Amino acid sequence: MSQLGSIGGPGLQVLFVGINPSLRSAEVGRHFARPGNRFWPTLHAAGFTPRLLTPHEDGLLPTFGLGITNIVTRPTRAAADLSAAELRAGAAVLERTVREWTPRLVAMVGVVAYRVAFERPRASMGLQQEEVGGRPVWVLPNPSGLNAHYKPADFARLYAQARLYAQGRLSASTGAGSK
Repeated sequence: MSQLGSIGGPGLQVLFVGINPSLRSAEVGRHFARPGNRFWPTLHAAGFTPRLLTPHEDGLLPTFGLGITNIVTRPTRAAADLSAAELRAGAAVLERTVREWTPRLVAMVGVVAYRVAFERPRASMGLQQEEVGGRPVWVLPNPSGLNAHYKPADFARLYAQARLYAQGRLSASTGAGSK
């Protein structure tokens, strides 16, 4: 298994933060590579990319002003296999990355992991009152195929709201707590 690194750098519009790599992502060294994951179709449907990218094109994200990383680097079968201590330790590393890269928006992909990692038990979807690394945070639903609570149109709408906010085309009052 390969170590799955962060993609991006200073000046990003949005830094997407996954929970941790799936076993498949670690095996192939690509983000959101597990079959059935809806991340790549959602990015396109929400207007972040002009075409549907594949996991093997994750290195192209910075050309669209996007970056990607994970809270925890250890791959697991499911995010539920991570401990609270691992998530909190990963949050501290993420804070440093965000301070260095200063993206316009940090898009956390997974509300439960966000609540645990940043000890914000009441967090909900949408724009958060608290920042990470001095940058605004938008919590989005996890696009994993294991998350059956959202349909493709829901993902597209919620991710598009984050995109509009990052582009300065959606106000904080409009985007906060969007369901």
